[in-house]
Amino acid sequence: MSPTENIQFAKRMEQLPPYLFGMINHMKTEKRLNGDDVIDLGMGNPIDPTPEPIVQKLCEVARDPKTHRYPIASGLKNLKREIAKNYAEDYGVTLDEDDEVICTIGSKEGISHMCLAVVGPGDTVLVPAPAFPIHIYAVTIAGGNVIRIPLSSEETFLKQIAQMCESLYPPPKVLMLNYPHNPTAAVATQSLYAEVVAMARKYRFLVLHDFAYAKITFDGYTAPSFMEIPGARDVGVEFGSFSKSYNMAGWRLGYCVGNKQLIAGLAKIKGYYDYGIFSPIQVAGIVALRECGEDVVHQVAIYQNRRDVLCRGLESMGWEVTPPRAGMFVWVRIPEPYNEMGSMEFSIRMMRHANVAMAPGIGFGKEGEGYLRLALVENEHRIRQALRQIKRALPDVLTDYRQSA
Repeated sequence: MSPTENIQFAKRMEQLPPYLFGMINHMKTEKRLNGDDVIDLGMGNPIDPTPEPIVQKLCEVARDPKTHRYPIASGLKNLKREIAKNYAEDYGVTLDEDDEVICTIGSKEGISHMCLAVVGPGDTVLVPAPAFPIHIYAVTIAGGNVIRIPLSSEETFLKQIAQMCESLYPPPKVLMLNYPHNPTAAVATQSLYAEVVAMARKYRFLVLHDFAYAKITFDGYTAPSFMEIPGARDVGVEFGSFSKSYNMAGWRLGYCVGNKQLIAGLAKIKGYYDYGIFSPIQVAGIVALRECGEDVVHQVAIYQNRRDVLCRGLESMGWEVTPPRAGMFVWVRIPEPYNEMGSMEFSIRMMRHANVAMAPGIGFGKEGEGYLRLALVENEHRIRQALRQIKRALPDVLTDYRQSA
């Protein structure tokens, strides 16, 4: 008998469904191994290169043997100083680089470890839905309970938060926010944040804000920071990332700013779990913040052009599309009669017949059923090709589904 046959995983494992993007990636990989050219609109994995000054600095610093040692777990002081400077310049927020800034291995790791620091059995976290999976399952892994609040108008959303706080005992401990939102691309206003801060004070909950798409905004819109609101640092923190703005997804560099007690709690957890980020990557991050602002502007223009190509193409097929004002995804409802098969089945069959990968809305919770999340990572030529392949495949997708039903 194999020693692994009788392994009993922890109960928390039973609460974790198969990871959406793992399933999509497996299908994509299998098709590519078979020689199929799959156009990937499923993963938000940038294909554009990291700006050259960042790459050059990484190579330069990595040649110094002193940088091969364990890094400072909370982040290099100069990088934290540069993050604080960025907040001062972009949002008018003054941060203490020592106590109110910490570097993370991407925002996903930071959110996960923050949940381990503040959430435990019996604690409830409110999460807007549909939701990026880690916003739900970081809470689950930490032993907490999740209550989903459907994304809606600001007024309705705030009323639902208040109702939860007044009806639950014990009341919710944490509110998770994510604007610009993944997957729906919904955006927030300063007035929404101000109301959240007031409610957090009144009902005594904490706020964790995922701000990963802070700089990816279109049509003159600028995303406000939660930290801009007076009192925000008294009730919460904000997570940011270098992944999207600087095309550094694989570098795994992010940060958390805000309430110093929460930052200290995150630092304590990280002190046990990891040794921080490779020092040359952190130094390269300093160069990103100091020298690559124009690269971000250029990249945003690229995403906006891709958005326009994708939205126009879908509209020409009769799909109802609302062009997003931020982020790197288009959130679109599956049109009739194709919506009868559900988003997962539609995505699987579109992969099979069109060689186009999509992220099914159901992967972001039941509130996402009937929708697709389409990433803007492929170039315009590939997006146009994907649109042609989708259009050609639609009749076969529906016929195949109905014959197998």
